Amino acid sequence: MHINSMSASHIVLLHLTTAGKQGEELGSDEQQVVLFVYVLIDVANNKVVALHHHYVKPSNPEGEEIIESLLTEECRTEANLQEDLIKNAQPLEHILDEFDRFLRNKGIHPDHGGNTFCLCTDGPLHLRLVLHPETSTKNINLPQYFFKYYDLRKEFKTVFKNDNVNSIKDMLEHLGLEETILLEYGVRQAQDMSNIIQRLITDGHQFEEPCIIKDRLEPGICNKTEYVDDETVVRARGLPWQSSDSDIAKFFMGLNVAKGGVALCLSQQGRRNGEALVRFDDRESRDLALKKHKHHLGQRYIEVYKASGKDFINVAGGNNSEAQAFLSRGGQVIIRMRGLPYSATAEQVLDFFRRPENSVDVLDGEDGILFVHQADGRATGDAFVLLSSEEDANKGLTKHRECIGTRYIELFKSTTAEVQQVLNRSMDPRNPVEPEAQMAPLIAQIPQQPLANAFLPQQAITCGTQRDCIRMRGLPFEASVQDILNFLGEHSRNIVFQGVHMVYNAQGTPSGEAFIQMDSELAAECAAANRHKKFMLVNGSKKPRFIEVFQVSGEDMNLVLTSGTLPPPPGGATLPAGAPLSAVVSQNSVAMAALQAQLAQSAAMPRPMISPSGAAMMPQQAAFNQLAGLTTAAFPYAHLPLPNSAAAMTNPFAMQLGPLQQAVARHQAPYYPGVPPMIYWYPSPPVSPQDRSPLAHCKARGPCTVIIRGCPYSITNEDIINFFKAQFEVAPSSIQIQQNAEGKNNGDVRVTFVGRQDAERAITQYNGNTIGARSVELFMA
Repeated sequence: MHINSMSASHIVLLHLTTAGKQGEELGSDEQQVVLFVYVLIDVANNKVVALHHHYVKPSNPEGEEIIESLLTEECRTEANLQEDLIKNAQPLEHILDEFDRFLRNKGIHPDHGGNTFCLCTDGPLHLRLVLHPETSTKNINLPQYFFKYYDLRKEFKTVFKNDNVNSIKDMLEHLGLEETILLEYGVRQAQDMSNIIQRLITDGHQFEEPCIIKDRLEPGICNKTEYVDDETVVRARGLPWQSSDSDIAKFFMGLNVAKGGVALCLSQQGRRNGEALVRFDDRESRDLALKKHKHHLGQRYIEVYKASGKDFINVAGGNNSEAQAFLSRGGQVIIRMRGLPYSATAEQVLDFFRRPENSVDVLDGEDGILFVHQADGRATGDAFVLLSSEEDANKGLTKHRECIGTRYIELFKSTTAEVQQVLNRSMDPRNPVEPEAQMAPLIAQIPQQPLANAFLPQQAITCGTQRDCIRMRGLPFEASVQDILNFLGEHSRNIVFQGVHMVYNAQGTPSGEAFIQMDSELAAECAAANRHKKFMLVNGSKKPRFIEVFQVSGEDMNLVLTSGTLPPPPGGATLPAGAPLSAVVSQNSVAMAALQAQLAQSAAMPRPMISPSGAAMMPQQAAFNQLAGLTTAAFPYAHLPLPNSAAAMTNPFAMQLGPLQQAVARHQAPYYPGVPPMIYWYPSPPVSPQDRSPLAHCKARGPCTVIIRGCPYSITNEDIINFFKAQFEVAPSSIQIQQNAEGKNNGDVRVTFVGRQDAERAITQYNGNTIGARSVELFMA
């Protein structure tokens, strides 16, 4: 931005009053402007040309008027404003237009020639913490003359070398001037400011170097060796996961964020964790940023804390020459691609963005693509792409979840800091991209053993690094599968057939952990986000237990489920993998005796054990039940077909065997003749709730309803539409406000989305947000 540093011929004093706190707390409570006062001073002649004030009517970001009380008690007490005057006033955009016409009429508007002017305020709060944030939220474009100003306090200190001046009253006392009386608040402050400025002009002071407010975030590259002042960095926490660096810079609008000064923090799995480190040009901007603690970005409040320069360098700093060359090409927008086939080429990426629907060109062709590799050169499935404009970026992002080959590709707006962070992690051999595949066993007391000695092959349980499972920790020891289903609520509909696995410790007692296989990564993410740190109360327990829920991968499960060593088969006899089931029949004459002996010995052997249907039944008893052809209330679906019996053809459960049992039957030779090995080692409970069909998850298609609980009793359809407006277009016909028997709203609202995916995203992004002053809970109907 080009700013003329020459002295202005006119100064326009600006004083704003908000509906909340005033003075040194102005703008810290997000309250809107209710009084807009300005004074025009002719510097050459040292005289006041005009003084105007306008009442301003607050409105929400959509321009709709606010029905409830407009003024806080602090405003009524300190500013002594009348609410009727505010209610009958014009909104802020009309007042700004009126101010613009005033400048044209006085011949000092920068776009219409004539004399020059510069704004002047009492400190930085009026512009940096009030006007710029409010207009940014309401999408009002401010003219360029609002991006420079004289700070009257700084000008005063320059002349009188007095650092103890912190208010208009302090300046008046230092100069021996009387305070203006009788006029209303705001007008009185502006009149006092004009008296101070006229005195400064009389004493020969020249207003030359205005303060500058940046109007956009500038891209920049941070090097690992760069020094970052500890007094210029904050940590923002609670950000929506889809936030970009420009969204965060917009949240801090009015404050000067340094070039490349927004660094989105990533989790160990390379996903955004809702935090960002923000670096400012100076300490003043950092201190003002801290005043925005618990201000809102959309529907979410953001926590803002001090951070160090080292924190910022650790996230944003880099020394990778390939990344430096990529970032120096000057693209306006960086897009991150995730989920690429490991064999993907630059030409495939270019073709992906050139597809007819919303076709865009990647900046500099193949040179505008940066693939992420591990230190040993292996692909990670991530890449960054440069686009030349925001318009191209918006078109490119419409290809989110389109496919390359058989893989769907996720697209996100990214930042220079995120590029550095991802490259740093991927190239560090101590911090691989897929750390979950190398984690220690999740239950420490279970010894690591080679997978070759495990009873079940890894692929028979689940495999890969796809994070479509959840891990529950802290379960009551008496918890059953049904307790887990009740705890997960609507998320239990996404559990795959026979997908709940409760873990026993080496002594054969419940460990308090369970793994649940979900039908997608998104379902696992939603369940973990919605149920983490919630309480579970089970029958027989006197108080609820605090449950932790984490999203994990299949390999995390396998580290627990396949880490033990099983006893050798009776008499050393084994069957080759894939042997026909009829081969077992010839050995069944000694099956019962051998099994009894083996089970008697196994109790003392340390191994992880997976529960039957969540009850406290030990695997030994389950095996005997199986041999007897029994089903019990505790183990209702354990009656697997015997391999050599007619029951195998007639048992209704045989047609519903999950993929685990089928894999075992095909690929694993049974250790115990005539007995399916699943009973001994892995009697996975059949827990797809309400519907045990393996195709139950296919019912996710079609409309899906979400319940919003805890709404204000005065809730309207418009409130719900505005609540979701940032991410979803909700039709009034899809909203049902629930009422009690007396016909009054009961605080629940049912909202129907076009598909389950949208419903899950809504729950993930909006659960715990506020409507009015109330925090609401979202869950599936």
